[in-house]
Amino acid sequence: MGFFSFLGRVLFASLFILSAWQMFNEFDATGGPIAKELTPKLNVLRGNLSLKLGVAVPQLDVRQLIATIIFLKGVGGILFVFGSTFGSFLLLSHLALTTPILYDFYNYSPKRPEHSLLLNDFVQNVALFGALLFFVGMKNSIPRRQLRKKNPKAKTN
Repeated sequence: MGFFSFLGRVLFASLFILSAWQMFNEFDATGGPIAKELTPKLNVLRGNLSLKLGVAVPQLDVRQLIATIIFLKGVGGILFVFGSTFGSFLLLSHLALTTPILYDFYNYSPKRPEHSLLLNDFVQNVALFGALLFFVGMKNSIPRRQLRKKNPKAKTN
């Protein structure tokens, strides 16, 4: 059972590790291709937050955000492979940070084709989030050390 658990964690984490590796290789002075996708979505988010909160939301540096995403995915994925709860919390942080920003289906009309694609990706990331929550729950539900109940020795008279 231990081998299959490890194999499952490797396959699950490979999604994050390979994605982080690709983002790292494409990272350049501008932030890479993800910066072109992320910048307009961050501007829309900034505008919506400024409107709702009534205060000016500061501009985020896209390169720093991308570097943070690479760190969360890479380190979180590697730690997750070894069964670390901290690694799963890093991956949970990544999903909580990026899912509503990257897959903003709520900014599109349901009749537009982008809505369906973004909604599908959003739901997939929510499922990954749920799987990580399940892992954390299972990890915390198993006692760290099974205490053996000692059988009292029978007294001989």
